[in-house]
Amino acid sequence: MSAIDPDQIHNVEAEKPLVSLRAADIAVALLFLLASAIVIVDSHRLGFAWLPNEGPAPGYFPFYIAVVMGIASLVNLARALPKPEGEEAGVMTSKPGFLRMCAIFVPAVVFVFAIGWIGIYVSSAIYIAAFMVFVGRFPIWKALAVAFGVSFISFLMFEVWFLVPLPKGPLEAAFGF
Repeated sequence: MSAIDPDQIHNVEAEKPLVSLRAADIAVALLFLLASAIVIVDSHRLGFAWLPNEGPAPGYFPFYIAVVMGIASLVNLARALPKPEGEEAGVMTSKPGFLRMCAIFVPAVVFVFAIGWIGIYVSSAIYIAAFMVFVGRFPIWKALAVAFGVSFISFLMFEVWFLVPLPKGPLEAAFGF
């Protein structure tokens, strides 16, 4: 693995756009509109009336929040749909920008799945150390010190002081936790 070079920040406008701001606005508005529709339908199933002597039915607040979210989504969609004549759409990301986002997103997904196998503390230590070495270009000894320190303090705080059990793996089991 090679380190990500933060000095290689490039001019996004000079790159061929991978996703335009207009396309992203439309996609997000449609996704929020879909989420609103799902919540509205489920709120209808639960009931969204104000019941006399009982108060709101289970779907009351989710229904009205989803209605407001749906209206806001429609407004955003209406603003994003018309393409202005002669106006260049802004660039949300280019291929290099997308690859940089993947360099952050993919390890985060791996981290989440690793929690189930090796526990949150070991996963966190590996995740922190890897980012410090590969993205931050810290010396390995500093990365390991910080990663171990953060994981150890987190373990003490959650497991010992607050008595909140978090997912543990084989290493913690070997130490009797």
